[in-house]
Amino acid sequence: MARKYTSKINKIRTFALSLVFVGFIIMYLGIFFRTNIWIMTIFMLLGMLSIIASTVVYFWIGMLSTRAVQVICPTCEKPTKILGRVDMCMHCKEPLTLDKELEGKEFDENYNRKNIKV
Repeated sequence: MARKYTSKINKIRTFALSLVFVGFIIMYLGIFFRTNIWIMTIFMLLGMLSIIASTVVYFWIGMLSTRAVQVICPTCEKPTKILGRVDMCMHCKEPLTLDKELEGKEFDENYNRKNIKV
């Protein structure tokens, strides 16, 4: 089965959104322990920490997104942002690169690692 690739910015945003939902689920689990105030407080604090972590991740990806290179996708002709040597279009999932050595090669996220040679 082929692995489905998405843009790096969208992956990180999805992770941050999942932290929000996980935080709410943890807090709701704390409601089941209303009789024991300490356990309920621990669940509430863990849920709140997850939501705060989500806020930090959203802030980080927002700052990273402002420094990303913006290009026009040759397939869908919409603006998209590239992080690293290779990335996917946010709209049509077209592999994109600004590295001339990687043009025409099969898409592989490992090209973004420093220890991988072309």
